[in-house]
Amino acid sequence: MAFSSFPAATLEFLKGIGEHNDKGWFEANRGLYEAGYVDAGKAFVSALGPKLAVLSPGVKFDAKVNGSITRVNRDIRFSKDKRPYKDHLDLWFWHGDTRSWDKPGFWFRITAGKVMLGTGIHMFEKDQLERFRQSVIHPRSGKALVAAIEEVRAAGDYWIGEKTRKLMPRGYEVDPARAEYLLYEGLTAGIDLPAEAAYASGFADLCLGHFRATWPIGRWLLAEVAE
Repeated sequence: MAFSSFPAATLEFLKGIGEHNDKGWFEANRGLYEAGYVDAGKAFVSALGPKLAVLSPGVKFDAKVNGSITRVNRDIRFSKDKRPYKDHLDLWFWHGDTRSWDKPGFWFRITAGKVMLGTGIHMFEKDQLERFRQSVIHPRSGKALVAAIEEVRAAGDYWIGEKTRKLMPRGYEVDPARAEYLLYEGLTAGIDLPAEAAYASGFADLCLGHFRATWPIGRWLLAEVAE
């Protein structure tokens, strides 16, 4: 499908479901959901997926709900928040044979107010966390991590995320220039954009540029942490 920007139906749906998060409004506006959430998501994934595959040949994508497009329904079984629907659209381009979050990928979220996109792993599994820490302290991979982060920061106003610890984990000796990264329990690089950007011509190419700029982080994770 051709894609240059999200349609007005996307903003209308996201605003509406944010203000009227109930089954009655959703069913009355199912056509808006199909046009602004499902069809728009499919078009975006179909446009970006092949281009991301050039950037990282192992990337996978599937332009359907429960593929690259996450379901609009929230899992409320164990949540105090009982709103039935998400008020945002999430898209995911992953690595590996199965759709999962345990390898670095390209992620995208659009809300009524902003767009967030980037690359990385939000939370390491236990064995990944140990591999990450060993990669941080190792001279070769540790220096490569610092170089990747510097490359991302030099490319634009990108943030480096998932610094969740306050205290250093015990038992690791590392060059002071890399010690900070032992406070991370995931590693992502991304950028926030105003929502208006999503509805302007050329948005797909804009996103591709940001994915390319943040990919050094994902490429390092793919080489050093993911299995």
